[in-house]
Amino acid sequence: MTLQHPRDPGYPVQHPWALSTPGWGCPPFSPQLSEKYGPVFSLRFGSQRVVVVFGYEALREVLVTRGDEFTARGRFPIAEKASQNLGLFMSNGAAWAQTRRFTLATLRDFGMGKRGLEEQVQEETGLLLQELARTQGRPLDPGTLLTAAVGNTICRILFGHRFDYGDEQYLDALRRVAQNFLLESSAIGKLYNILPGLLERLPGSHWTFFHNTFFVQDFLSRKVEENAVAGEPTTAPRDFADAFLRKMEQEKENPETAFTQDNLRVTVFDVFLAGTETTSMTLRYCLMVLLRHPDVAEKIHEEIDRVIGTERAPALRDRAAMPYTDAVIHEVQRFLDLIPLGFIRTVTRDTPLGGFTIPKGCTIYPVLSSALKDPRFFKNPETFDPQHFLDEKGAFKKNEAFIPFSAGKRMCLGESMARTQLFLFLTALLQRFRLRVPPGEAPPDLSPRVSGISNVPWALRVCFCPH
Repeated sequence: MTLQHPRDPGYPVQHPWALSTPGWGCPPFSPQLSEKYGPVFSLRFGSQRVVVVFGYEALREVLVTRGDEFTARGRFPIAEKASQNLGLFMSNGAAWAQTRRFTLATLRDFGMGKRGLEEQVQEETGLLLQELARTQGRPLDPGTLLTAAVGNTICRILFGHRFDYGDEQYLDALRRVAQNFLLESSAIGKLYNILPGLLERLPGSHWTFFHNTFFVQDFLSRKVEENAVAGEPTTAPRDFADAFLRKMEQEKENPETAFTQDNLRVTVFDVFLAGTETTSMTLRYCLMVLLRHPDVAEKIHEEIDRVIGTERAPALRDRAAMPYTDAVIHEVQRFLDLIPLGFIRTVTRDTPLGGFTIPKGCTIYPVLSSALKDPRFFKNPETFDPQHFLDEKGAFKKNEAFIPFSAGKRMCLGESMARTQLFLFLTALLQRFRLRVPPGEAPPDLSPRVSGISNVPWALRVCFCPH
């Protein structure tokens, strides 16, 4: 059988991670290449041929329609070393399927997508508002505090309890996670993915990335152990970690099981990671956008005053009556484009795609940015414009190309939690406070601080002034 490969522009590139940030150049993932070669084209990185997938239709075919053929994770050396190919993000095959199925069911059991989650987020927003009120309008960087509040929602599910905002161990873990997002998308993170064997022999900040990862994994593992010892015996599992431990006990005689101590360690870390930094970065970026566009903030204030008022906390039922706020949140996610490249995939068998046959084992790069910035779906793709999600009557308008959480079987498990948190945290903050740029400072820069696996926003300084 002769395999047909997508057309190759012939770029003498070394590796896409080295080419995915300003200053390194990025011809492999530019819209111009897709316009010339179509939505599916190939590149050679040394001896390796990879296929780049551009545009919503081609992405949907890869992620959803032919999802089974494109479900396997591709090579990502820095994440492979950190996870030992365990957990949710980097595992493959039966182990991944078992872990994902269990995680999705257990997260639902403990409130994700249910009324209980909303109540937990409302309680946490109340505590966050109290903490911010103590600043009395003084400038601060709210990054770690926002992450602590967001993270407490997933910690309640993982361990059955939240952490105090003054818990230094918890805050230290959150700071290390934030640092890792920067390192992973920095030059050293990209270089490790190009030359892992060489970097293993050299000093550098990539070792900080691994040290941070294992530190946070140790912190979370201790919480799992403490919870297991302290908990009273119950008929039903108390939390996610307890449910996983019970599953381990049930399958201890099964040599093929994915329910092991090592997989528990990495899975808890992956769930914690997915439920903290990505949502808090998006929330932080929301605040940055509103400082940059005070007219947008004013419209949200007006909608909050009209729909919610000041006598009660925001609730999810309000979202249907607040189309502008909902549109702003969606547009922030689209414009931030937090995970621009998606995660690398590998083809599990010879598969047709875009008029070509992609051979088994080929590496696939699904460029999520190409959907989120597609001018066919978003009129002004390079401009922040909430009208992208509003119709001519001002009602909220869904857009099929809005896939910041990816799509298909590998899409983010925490989408419903993230949507709940973003709406409730943002509306609660703007119900209580007006955002101000600190005196003498410029409005925040909306361009990414680093761009790689993530578009990481700059640090934020803001005054929370009582509304």
